[in-house]
Amino acid sequence: MSSRWSAPFRKSLRAKILLAVIIPTGIMLAFFFGTTSQNRTFLIRTGRSYETNGRLGEISSELLGTEVALENYMAYRTFESIDSYYQHQSLADQAIQEFDINPSTDRVKLSEYKVYKLSQSFFSYSRKAVTLQRAKDTEGAKENYALSLKCYSLLQTEIEKLNSLLMERNASLYASNQASFNKFFNISTTVIILFSLLAFMLLYLSLSIIMKPLSNISDVAMRIAGMDFDVPLFNSQSEDEVGNICRAFDRMIVSIQAYIDKIWEKVAQENEMKEKELEMRELYASAQLRVLQNQINPHFLFNTLNTGAQLAMIEGADKTCYFIEQVADFFRYNIQQKGTAATLKEELSLVDNFIYIMKVRFGERLEFIKEVEEDVDCSVVLPRMILQPLVENCIKYGLKEDKGHVILKVSQTVFETVISISDNGGGMDEEKRRQILATAAEKAEFHEAKVSGSAGANDVPAGTGTGLINVTSRLRLYFHRADVFDIQTNEDGGTSFIIKIPRLEKKVS
Repeated sequence: MSSRWSAPFRKSLRAKILLAVIIPTGIMLAFFFGTTSQNRTFLIRTGRSYETNGRLGEISSELLGTEVALENYMAYRTFESIDSYYQHQSLADQAIQEFDINPSTDRVKLSEYKVYKLSQSFFSYSRKAVTLQRAKDTEGAKENYALSLKCYSLLQTEIEKLNSLLMERNASLYASNQASFNKFFNISTTVIILFSLLAFMLLYLSLSIIMKPLSNISDVAMRIAGMDFDVPLFNSQSEDEVGNICRAFDRMIVSIQAYIDKIWEKVAQENEMKEKELEMRELYASAQLRVLQNQINPHFLFNTLNTGAQLAMIEGADKTCYFIEQVADFFRYNIQQKGTAATLKEELSLVDNFIYIMKVRFGERLEFIKEVEEDVDCSVVLPRMILQPLVENCIKYGLKEDKGHVILKVSQTVFETVISISDNGGGMDEEKRRQILATAAEKAEFHEAKVSGSAGANDVPAGTGTGLINVTSRLRLYFHRADVFDIQTNEDGGTSFIIKIPRLEKKVS
Protein backbone atom coordinates (compact mmCIF):
# COMPACT_ATOMS: atom_id res chain seq x y z
CA MET A 1 0.00 0.00 0.00
CA SER A 2 1.41 3.42 -1.01
CA SER A 3 2.15 6.03 1.64
CA ARG A 4 -0.63 8.25 0.27
CA TRP A 5 -3.27 5.55 0.95
CA SER A 6 -1.75 4.16 4.13
CA ALA A 7 -1.42 7.53 5.89
CA PRO A 8 -5.04 7.67 7.14
CA PHE A 9 -4.81 4.13 8.53
CA ARG A 10 -1.57 4.93 10.33
CA LYS A 11 -3.07 8.01 11.95
CA SER A 12 -6.56 6.74 12.85
CA LEU A 13 -7.35 3.95 15.32
CA ARG A 14 -10.90 3.90 14.01
CA ALA A 15 -9.61 3.30 10.46
CA LYS A 16 -7.52 0.36 11.65
CA ILE A 17 -10.51 -1.26 13.32
CA LEU A 18 -12.74 -0.59 10.33
CA LEU A 19 -10.13 -2.08 7.99
CA ALA A 20 -9.88 -5.22 10.13
CA VAL A 21 -13.68 -5.62 9.98
CA ILE A 22 -14.48 -4.39 6.46
CA ILE A 23 -12.08 -6.68 4.54
CA PRO A 24 -13.37 -10.00 6.03
CA THR A 25 -16.95 -8.74 5.86
CA GLY A 26 -16.58 -7.72 2.21
CA ILE A 27 -15.15 -11.09 1.21
CA MET A 28 -17.89 -12.89 3.14
CA LEU A 29 -20.59 -10.81 1.45
CA ALA A 30 -19.12 -11.45 -2.00
CA PHE A 31 -19.00 -15.19 -1.33
CA PHE A 32 -22.53 -15.08 0.08
CA PHE A 33 -23.94 -13.33 -3.00
CA GLY A 34 -22.08 -15.76 -5.26
CA THR A 35 -23.50 -18.73 -3.38
CA THR A 36 -26.98 -17.25 -3.45
CA SER A 37 -26.77 -16.64 -7.20
CA GLN A 38 -25.63 -20.23 -7.87
CA ASN A 39 -28.44 -21.64 -5.70
CA ARG A 40 -30.92 -19.50 -7.57
CA THR A 41 -29.62 -20.89 -10.87
CA PHE A 42 -30.11 -24.47 -9.60
CA LEU A 43 -33.66 -23.68 -8.52
CA ILE A 44 -34.53 -22.08 -11.86
CA ARG A 45 -33.13 -25.03 -13.81
CA THR A 46 -35.03 -27.50 -11.63
CA GLY A 47 -38.26 -25.51 -11.98
CA ARG A 48 -37.96 -25.25 -15.72
CA SER A 49 -37.44 -29.02 -16.03
CA TYR A 50 -41.00 -29.60 -14.88
CA GLU A 51 -42.62 -26.86 -16.94
CA THR A 52 -42.85 -29.22 -19.96
CA ASN A 53 -45.01 -31.67 -18.01
CA GLY A 54 -47.31 -28.82 -17.01
CA ARG A 55 -47.67 -27.62 -20.60
CA LEU A 56 -48.37 -31.20 -21.76
CA GLY A 57 -51.14 -31.45 -19.18
CA GLU A 58 -52.71 -28.22 -20.47
CA ILE A 59 -52.61 -29.56 -24.06
CA SER A 60 -54.27 -32.80 -22.95
CA SER A 61 -56.98 -30.80 -21.18
CA GLU A 62 -57.68 -28.64 -24.26
CA LEU A 63 -57.81 -31.74 -26.49
CA LEU A 64 -60.30 -33.33 -24.13
CA GLY A 65 -62.42 -30.18 -24.26
CA THR A 66 -62.28 -30.26 -28.06
CA GLU A 67 -63.41 -33.90 -28.15
CA VAL A 68 -66.27 -33.33 -25.69
CA ALA A 69 -67.48 -30.25 -27.58
CA LEU A 70 -67.35 -32.21 -30.87
CA GLU A 71 -69.34 -35.05 -29.36
CA ASN A 72 -72.01 -32.62 -28.09
CA TYR A 73 -72.27 -30.94 -31.44
CA MET A 74 -72.62 -34.26 -33.29
CA ALA A 75 -75.38 -35.27 -30.90
CA TYR A 76 -77.30 -31.98 -30.42
CA ARG A 77 -75.97 -29.47 -33.01
CA THR A 78 -76.14 -26.54 -30.55
CA PHE A 79 -74.44 -23.18 -30.96
CA GLU A 80 -72.77 -23.47 -27.55
CA SER A 81 -71.15 -26.78 -28.45
CA ILE A 82 -69.74 -25.56 -31.78
CA ASP A 83 -68.44 -22.36 -30.10
CA SER A 84 -66.77 -24.42 -27.36
CA TYR A 85 -65.27 -26.72 -29.98
CA TYR A 86 -63.58 -23.89 -31.87
CA GLN A 87 -62.26 -22.32 -28.63
CA HIS A 88 -60.67 -25.54 -27.30
CA GLN A 89 -59.37 -26.53 -30.74
CA SER A 90 -57.68 -23.12 -31.21
CA LEU A 91 -55.98 -23.20 -27.79
CA ALA A 92 -54.81 -26.80 -28.26
CA ASP A 93 -53.43 -26.04 -31.73
CA GLN A 94 -51.49 -22.99 -30.42
CA ALA A 95 -49.93 -25.04 -27.61
CA ILE A 96 -48.96 -27.94 -29.91
CA GLN A 97 -47.16 -25.55 -32.28
CA GLU A 98 -44.37 -25.34 -29.63
CA PHE A 99 -43.54 -29.04 -30.19
CA ASP A 100 -40.89 -30.32 -32.57
CA ILE A 101 -42.59 -30.77 -35.97
CA ASN A 102 -39.72 -32.65 -37.64
CA PRO A 103 -38.70 -36.32 -37.28
CA SER A 104 -35.72 -36.91 -34.95
CA THR A 105 -33.68 -39.72 -33.45
CA ASP A 106 -34.26 -38.23 -29.98
CA ARG A 107 -37.04 -40.16 -28.26
CA VAL A 108 -38.66 -37.06 -26.75
CA LYS A 109 -38.54 -35.03 -29.95
CA LEU A 110 -39.81 -38.02 -31.98
CA SER A 111 -42.72 -38.39 -29.55
CA GLU A 112 -43.46 -34.65 -29.83
CA TYR A 113 -43.46 -35.06 -33.63
CA LYS A 114 -46.01 -37.92 -33.40
CA VAL A 115 -48.21 -35.85 -31.07
CA TYR A 116 -48.08 -32.98 -33.51
CA LYS A 117 -49.02 -35.16 -36.51
CA LEU A 118 -51.83 -36.99 -34.67
CA SER A 119 -53.25 -33.70 -33.38
CA GLN A 120 -53.30 -32.24 -36.90
CA SER A 121 -55.12 -35.37 -38.14
CA PHE A 122 -57.56 -35.12 -35.24
CA PHE A 123 -58.23 -31.45 -35.99
CA SER A 124 -58.63 -32.21 -39.74
CA TYR A 125 -61.16 -35.06 -39.30
CA SER A 126 -63.07 -33.20 -36.60
CA ARG A 127 -63.38 -30.04 -38.75
CA LYS A 128 -64.62 -32.17 -41.69
CA ALA A 129 -67.17 -33.86 -39.41
CA VAL A 130 -68.40 -30.46 -38.22
CA THR A 131 -68.60 -29.11 -41.78
CA LEU A 132 -70.52 -32.18 -43.08
CA GLN A 133 -72.81 -32.14 -40.04
CA ARG A 134 -73.65 -28.51 -40.70
CA ALA A 135 -74.29 -29.46 -44.37
CA LYS A 136 -76.62 -32.24 -43.14
CA ASP A 137 -74.42 -34.97 -44.69
CA THR A 138 -75.00 -37.41 -41.87
CA GLU A 139 -73.07 -40.34 -43.31
CA GLY A 140 -69.97 -38.30 -44.15
CA ALA A 141 -70.11 -36.59 -40.77
CA LYS A 142 -70.28 -39.93 -38.93
CA GLU A 143 -67.37 -41.35 -40.95
CA ASN A 144 -65.09 -38.35 -40.23
CA TYR A 145 -66.24 -38.26 -36.61
CA ALA A 146 -65.22 -41.94 -36.21
CA LEU A 147 -61.82 -41.21 -37.75
CA SER A 148 -61.36 -38.20 -35.41
CA LEU A 149 -62.13 -40.38 -32.38
CA LYS A 150 -59.57 -42.92 -33.53
CA CYS A 151 -56.98 -40.17 -33.93
CA TYR A 152 -57.93 -38.77 -30.53
CA SER A 153 -57.42 -42.20 -28.92
CA LEU A 154 -53.99 -42.59 -30.53
CA LEU A 155 -53.18 -38.99 -29.62
CA GLN A 156 -53.96 -39.55 -25.91
CA THR A 157 -51.84 -42.70 -25.93
CA GLU A 158 -48.92 -40.81 -27.48
CA ILE A 159 -49.37 -37.90 -25.04
CA GLU A 160 -49.15 -40.33 -22.12
CA LYS A 161 -46.00 -41.80 -23.63
CA LEU A 162 -44.52 -38.32 -24.16
CA ASN A 163 -45.41 -37.40 -20.58
CA SER A 164 -43.62 -40.49 -19.32
CA LEU A 165 -40.54 -39.68 -21.42
CA LEU A 166 -40.53 -36.09 -20.11
CA MET A 167 -40.81 -37.33 -16.54
CA GLU A 168 -37.83 -39.62 -17.06
CA ARG A 169 -35.78 -36.82 -18.62
CA ASN A 170 -36.77 -34.30 -15.93
CA ALA A 171 -35.99 -36.80 -13.16
CA SER A 172 -32.56 -37.36 -14.66
CA LEU A 173 -32.01 -33.60 -14.95
CA TYR A 174 -33.19 -33.06 -11.37
CA ALA A 175 -30.81 -35.76 -10.11
CA SER A 176 -27.98 -34.09 -12.01
CA ASN A 177 -28.89 -30.65 -10.58
CA GLN A 178 -29.21 -32.10 -7.09
CA ALA A 179 -25.77 -33.72 -7.34
CA SER A 180 -24.26 -30.44 -8.55
CA PHE A 181 -26.01 -28.54 -5.77
CA ASN A 182 -24.80 -30.97 -3.08
CA LYS A 183 -21.26 -30.73 -4.40
CA PHE A 184 -21.42 -26.93 -4.46
CA PHE A 185 -22.96 -26.88 -0.98
CA ASN A 186 -20.18 -29.02 0.46
CA ILE A 187 -17.52 -26.84 -1.16
CA SER A 188 -19.26 -23.68 0.07
CA THR A 189 -19.54 -24.98 3.62
CA THR A 190 -15.87 -25.90 3.69
CA VAL A 191 -14.83 -22.52 2.30
CA ILE A 192 -17.05 -20.63 4.77
CA ILE A 193 -15.62 -22.54 7.75
CA LEU A 194 -12.03 -22.02 6.60
CA PHE A 195 -12.59 -18.38 5.81
CA SER A 196 -14.40 -17.78 9.14
CA LEU A 197 -11.41 -19.18 10.98
CA LEU A 198 -9.08 -17.03 8.89
CA ALA A 199 -11.19 -13.92 9.45
CA PHE A 200 -11.33 -14.59 13.20
CA MET A 201 -7.56 -14.99 13.36
CA LEU A 202 -7.05 -11.79 11.35
CA LEU A 203 -9.46 -9.86 13.55
CA TYR A 204 -7.89 -11.27 16.72
CA LEU A 205 -4.38 -10.30 15.61
CA SER A 206 -5.53 -6.82 14.59
CA LEU A 207 -7.31 -6.20 17.89
CA SER A 208 -4.33 -7.57 19.83
CA ILE A 209 -2.04 -5.08 18.10
CA ILE A 210 -4.51 -2.28 18.81
CA MET A 211 -5.22 -3.26 22.45
CA LYS A 212 -1.63 -3.82 23.56
CA PRO A 213 -0.81 -0.11 24.05
CA LEU A 214 -4.20 0.40 25.68
CA SER A 215 -3.35 -2.34 28.16
CA ASN A 216 -0.05 -0.59 28.94
CA ILE A 217 -1.92 2.68 29.48
CA SER A 218 -4.33 0.91 31.84
CA ASP A 219 -1.43 -0.48 33.92
CA VAL A 220 0.18 2.96 34.19
CA ALA A 221 -3.14 4.54 35.14
CA MET A 222 -3.68 2.00 37.93
CA ARG A 223 -0.18 2.68 39.29
CA ILE A 224 -0.82 6.42 39.29
CA ALA A 225 -4.18 5.82 41.01
CA GLY A 226 -2.21 3.94 43.70
CA MET A 227 -0.03 7.07 44.25
CA ASP A 228 2.93 5.46 42.46
CA PHE A 229 4.37 8.20 40.24
CA ASP A 230 7.65 6.42 39.52
CA VAL A 231 6.49 5.06 36.16
CA PRO A 232 8.41 4.96 32.83
CA LEU A 233 7.43 7.22 29.97
CA PHE A 234 5.84 5.71 26.86
CA ASN A 235 7.78 7.77 24.28
CA SER A 236 5.30 6.54 21.65
CA GLN A 237 5.93 7.42 17.99
CA SER A 238 2.49 6.25 16.81
CA GLU A 239 0.34 8.87 15.11
CA ASP A 240 -3.06 7.37 15.98
CA GLU A 241 -5.33 8.11 18.94
CA VAL A 242 -3.47 5.68 21.22
CA GLY A 243 -0.22 7.46 20.44
CA ASN A 244 -1.84 10.77 21.37
CA ILE A 245 -3.01 9.27 24.67
CA CYS A 246 0.50 7.97 25.40
CA ARG A 247 2.03 11.38 24.80
CA ALA A 248 -0.65 12.97 26.98
CA PHE A 249 0.20 10.50 29.77
CA ASP A 250 3.87 11.40 29.44
CA ARG A 251 3.08 15.09 29.88
CA MET A 252 0.80 14.30 32.81
CA ILE A 253 3.48 12.22 34.59
CA VAL A 254 6.09 14.94 34.07
CA SER A 255 3.84 17.68 35.45
CA ILE A 256 2.11 15.73 38.22
CA GLN A 257 4.65 16.78 40.85
CA ALA A 258 3.98 20.41 40.00
CA TYR A 259 0.29 19.74 40.54
CA ILE A 260 1.04 18.22 43.93
CA ASP A 261 2.98 21.35 44.92
CA LYS A 262 0.02 23.50 43.88
CA ILE A 263 -2.31 21.32 45.93
CA TRP A 264 -0.14 21.84 49.02
CA GLU A 265 -0.27 25.58 48.41
CA LYS A 266 -4.07 25.44 48.17
CA VAL A 267 -4.22 23.43 51.41
CA ALA A 268 -2.19 26.13 53.15
CA GLN A 269 -4.49 28.81 51.76
CA GLU A 270 -7.59 26.90 52.89
CA ASN A 271 -6.16 26.58 56.41
CA GLU A 272 -5.59 30.33 56.46
CA MET A 273 -9.16 30.90 55.26
CA LYS A 274 -10.50 28.60 58.01
CA GLU A 275 -8.64 30.66 60.60
CA LYS A 276 -10.21 33.81 59.21
CA GLU A 277 -13.63 32.11 59.28
CA LEU A 278 -13.17 31.35 62.97
CA GLU A 279 -12.36 35.00 63.58
CA MET A 280 -15.51 36.03 61.70
CA ARG A 281 -17.61 33.65 63.79
CA GLU A 282 -16.26 35.22 66.94
CA LEU A 283 -17.12 38.67 65.60
CA TYR A 284 -20.61 37.43 64.64
CA ALA A 285 -21.17 36.04 68.15
CA SER A 286 -20.08 39.35 69.60
CA ALA A 287 -22.52 41.19 67.30
CA GLN A 288 -25.36 38.89 68.41
CA LEU A 289 -24.55 39.70 72.02
CA ARG A 290 -24.79 43.41 71.26
CA VAL A 291 -28.16 42.84 69.56
CA LEU A 292 -29.47 41.11 72.69
CA GLN A 293 -28.20 43.97 74.82
CA ASN A 294 -29.90 46.51 72.53
CA GLN A 295 -33.26 44.81 73.13
CA ILE A 296 -33.26 46.56 76.52
CA ASN A 297 -34.08 49.83 74.74
CA PRO A 298 -37.47 48.65 73.26
CA HIS A 299 -38.42 47.22 76.66
CA PHE A 300 -37.57 50.54 78.28
CA LEU A 301 -39.70 52.37 75.66
CA PHE A 302 -42.58 49.93 76.24
CA ASN A 303 -42.46 50.49 80.02
CA THR A 304 -42.29 54.27 79.49
CA LEU A 305 -45.41 54.16 77.27
CA ASN A 306 -47.32 52.24 79.93
CA THR A 307 -46.32 54.86 82.51
CA GLY A 308 -47.49 57.64 80.15
CA ALA A 309 -50.84 55.89 79.65
CA GLN A 310 -51.35 55.64 83.41
CA LEU A 311 -50.58 59.38 83.85
CA ALA A 312 -53.01 60.29 81.07
CA MET A 313 -55.70 58.16 82.71
CA ILE A 314 -55.11 59.87 86.08
CA GLU A 315 -55.32 63.30 84.44
CA GLY A 316 -58.52 62.35 82.56
CA ALA A 317 -57.03 62.54 79.04
CA ASP A 318 -58.93 59.55 77.67
CA LYS A 319 -57.99 60.00 73.99
CA THR A 320 -54.35 60.42 74.88
CA CYS A 321 -54.53 57.37 77.13
CA TYR A 322 -56.13 55.24 74.36
CA PHE A 323 -53.57 56.45 71.84
CA ILE A 324 -50.65 55.54 74.10
CA GLU A 325 -52.22 52.14 74.81
CA GLN A 326 -52.48 51.46 71.06
CA VAL A 327 -48.82 52.39 70.60
CA ALA A 328 -47.89 50.19 73.57
CA ASP A 329 -49.86 47.25 72.09
CA PHE A 330 -48.00 47.76 68.82
CA PHE A 331 -44.64 47.54 70.56
CA ARG A 332 -45.77 44.64 72.76
CA TYR A 333 -46.61 42.62 69.60
CA ASN A 334 -43.01 42.99 68.42
CA ILE A 335 -41.22 42.63 71.76
CA GLN A 336 -43.13 39.69 73.23
CA GLN A 337 -43.24 37.52 70.08
CA LYS A 338 -42.28 33.91 70.83
CA GLY A 339 -41.52 32.88 67.28
CA THR A 340 -41.46 33.96 63.66
CA ALA A 341 -45.08 33.02 62.80
CA ALA A 342 -48.45 34.47 63.66
CA THR A 343 -52.08 33.89 62.77
CA LEU A 344 -53.92 36.05 60.25
CA LYS A 345 -56.14 37.28 63.10
CA GLU A 346 -53.10 38.55 65.05
CA GLU A 347 -51.68 40.29 61.97
CA LEU A 348 -55.03 41.98 61.22
CA SER A 349 -55.26 43.14 64.84
CA LEU A 350 -51.77 44.67 64.58
CA VAL A 351 -52.85 46.48 61.41
CA ASP A 352 -55.86 47.92 63.29
CA ASN A 353 -53.53 49.28 66.00
CA PHE A 354 -51.19 50.73 63.39
CA ILE A 355 -54.04 52.38 61.44
CA TYR A 356 -55.36 54.00 64.62
CA ILE A 357 -51.93 55.50 65.28
CA MET A 358 -51.65 56.70 61.67
CA LYS A 359 -55.15 58.26 61.73
CA VAL A 360 -54.18 60.23 64.81
CA ARG A 361 -51.18 61.46 62.86
CA PHE A 362 -52.77 62.17 59.45
CA GLY A 363 -56.41 62.68 60.37
CA GLU A 364 -58.88 62.89 57.48
CA ARG A 365 -56.07 62.65 54.90
CA LEU A 366 -56.00 58.88 55.47
CA GLU A 367 -58.92 56.65 54.51
CA PHE A 368 -58.54 52.94 55.38
CA ILE A 369 -61.00 50.25 54.30
CA LYS A 370 -60.79 46.66 55.56
CA GLU A 371 -62.92 43.98 53.88
CA VAL A 372 -62.69 40.45 55.33
CA GLU A 373 -65.10 37.88 53.91
CA GLU A 374 -67.14 35.91 56.45
CA ASP A 375 -65.87 32.48 55.42
CA VAL A 376 -62.19 33.44 55.79
CA ASP A 377 -60.25 31.21 58.19
CA CYS A 378 -58.31 33.72 60.31
CA SER A 379 -56.35 30.93 62.00
CA VAL A 380 -54.12 30.43 58.97
CA VAL A 381 -50.46 31.00 59.74
CA LEU A 382 -48.01 33.37 58.06
CA PRO A 383 -44.72 35.04 59.03
CA ARG A 384 -44.99 37.70 61.76
CA MET A 385 -44.92 41.39 60.81
CA ILE A 386 -45.95 40.88 57.17
CA LEU A 387 -49.12 42.97 56.73
CA GLN A 388 -48.09 46.07 58.73
CA PRO A 389 -45.03 46.93 56.56
CA LEU A 390 -47.16 46.64 53.41
CA VAL A 391 -49.89 48.89 54.88
CA GLU A 392 -47.21 51.37 55.97
CA ASN A 393 -45.79 51.38 52.42
CA CYS A 394 -49.26 52.07 50.96
CA ILE A 395 -49.79 54.96 53.41
CA LYS A 396 -46.37 56.40 52.62
CA TYR A 397 -46.95 56.52 48.85
CA GLY A 398 -50.72 56.96 48.91
CA LEU A 399 -50.52 60.17 50.96
CA LYS A 400 -48.45 61.80 48.24
CA GLU A 401 -51.87 62.72 46.80
CA ASP A 402 -54.31 65.06 48.51
CA LYS A 403 -55.96 62.12 50.23
CA GLY A 404 -54.67 58.61 50.66
CA HIS A 405 -56.89 55.53 50.22
CA VAL A 406 -55.67 52.18 51.54
CA ILE A 407 -57.84 49.07 50.99
CA LEU A 408 -57.14 45.72 52.67
CA LYS A 409 -59.17 42.77 51.33
CA VAL A 410 -59.09 39.16 52.54
CA SER A 411 -60.82 36.38 50.58
CA GLN A 412 -60.55 32.63 50.49
CA THR A 413 -60.56 29.92 47.82
CA VAL A 414 -60.44 26.16 48.09
CA PHE A 415 -56.64 26.05 48.10
CA GLU A 416 -55.46 29.42 49.43
CA THR A 417 -56.25 32.58 51.38
CA VAL A 418 -55.75 35.73 49.27
CA ILE A 419 -54.78 39.06 50.90
CA SER A 420 -54.76 42.26 48.81
CA ILE A 421 -53.41 45.61 50.07
CA SER A 422 -53.71 48.50 47.58
CA ASP A 423 -53.28 52.28 47.52
CA ASN A 424 -54.09 55.21 45.24
CA GLY A 425 -50.52 56.43 44.87
CA GLY A 426 -48.45 57.00 41.76
CA GLY A 427 -47.80 53.30 41.24
CA MET A 428 -44.52 51.41 40.86
CA ASP A 429 -42.56 51.27 37.60
CA GLU A 430 -41.92 47.83 36.11
CA GLU A 431 -38.13 48.03 36.48
CA LYS A 432 -38.35 48.66 40.26
CA ARG A 433 -40.95 45.89 40.61
CA ARG A 434 -38.68 43.35 38.87
CA GLN A 435 -35.70 44.50 40.93
CA ILE A 436 -37.57 44.05 44.23
CA LEU A 437 -38.83 40.56 43.35
CA ALA A 438 -35.44 39.44 41.97
CA THR A 439 -33.54 40.73 45.02
CA ALA A 440 -36.02 39.01 47.34
CA ALA A 441 -35.60 35.75 45.43
CA GLU A 442 -31.79 35.95 45.75
CA LYS A 443 -32.06 36.71 49.45
CA ALA A 444 -34.42 33.78 50.02
CA GLU A 445 -32.09 31.40 48.15
CA PHE A 446 -29.13 32.64 50.19
CA HIS A 447 -30.93 32.03 53.50
CA GLU A 448 -32.10 28.60 52.32
CA ALA A 449 -28.49 27.68 51.55
CA LYS A 450 -27.13 28.98 54.85
CA VAL A 451 -30.06 27.63 56.95
CA SER A 452 -29.18 30.29 59.49
CA GLY A 453 -31.93 30.24 62.06
CA SER A 454 -35.33 31.95 61.97
CA ALA A 455 -36.26 34.16 59.06
CA GLY A 456 -37.01 37.68 60.19
CA ALA A 457 -35.23 37.57 63.51
CA ASN A 458 -32.50 39.91 62.25
CA ASP A 459 -34.23 41.24 59.10
CA VAL A 460 -34.05 44.87 58.08
CA PRO A 461 -37.11 46.66 59.51
CA ALA A 462 -39.80 47.91 57.19
CA GLY A 463 -39.80 51.47 55.95
CA THR A 464 -36.04 51.67 55.32
CA GLY A 465 -36.22 51.03 51.56
CA THR A 466 -35.71 47.26 51.93
CA GLY A 467 -39.02 46.55 53.67
CA LEU A 468 -40.68 45.10 50.56
CA ILE A 469 -37.64 42.89 49.86
CA ASN A 470 -37.74 41.76 53.52
CA VAL A 471 -41.44 40.85 53.31
CA THR A 472 -41.11 39.05 49.97
CA SER A 473 -38.05 37.01 50.97
CA ARG A 474 -39.57 35.96 54.31
CA LEU A 475 -42.78 34.82 52.59
CA ARG A 476 -40.77 32.79 50.06
CA LEU A 477 -38.68 31.23 52.83
CA TYR A 478 -41.65 30.43 55.02
CA PHE A 479 -43.89 28.84 52.36
CA HIS A 480 -41.11 27.58 50.02
CA ARG A 481 -42.99 29.00 47.05
CA ALA A 482 -42.17 31.71 44.52
CA ASP A 483 -45.80 32.67 43.74
CA VAL A 484 -46.77 33.52 47.32
CA PHE A 485 -46.24 37.28 46.78
CA ASP A 486 -46.71 39.63 43.82
CA ILE A 487 -46.77 43.36 43.09
CA GLN A 488 -49.31 44.72 40.60
CA THR A 489 -50.20 48.13 39.20
CA ASN A 490 -53.85 49.17 39.51
CA GLU A 491 -55.89 50.57 36.65
CA ASP A 492 -56.12 53.92 38.48
CA GLY A 493 -52.32 54.06 38.84
CA GLY A 494 -51.95 52.78 42.40
CA THR A 495 -50.08 49.73 43.62
CA SER A 496 -51.45 46.44 44.97
CA PHE A 497 -49.59 43.84 47.03
CA ILE A 498 -51.03 40.33 46.65
CA ILE A 499 -50.31 37.55 49.20
CA LYS A 500 -51.51 33.99 48.54
CA ILE A 501 -51.31 31.83 51.67
CA PRO A 502 -51.58 28.09 50.97
CA ARG A 503 -54.14 26.37 53.17
CA LEU A 504 -51.80 23.93 54.90
CA GLU A 505 -51.87 22.30 58.32
CA LYS A 506 -49.27 24.43 60.11
CA LYS A 507 -48.95 25.52 63.71
CA VAL A 508 -47.70 28.82 65.03
CA SER A 509 -44.03 28.48 66.07
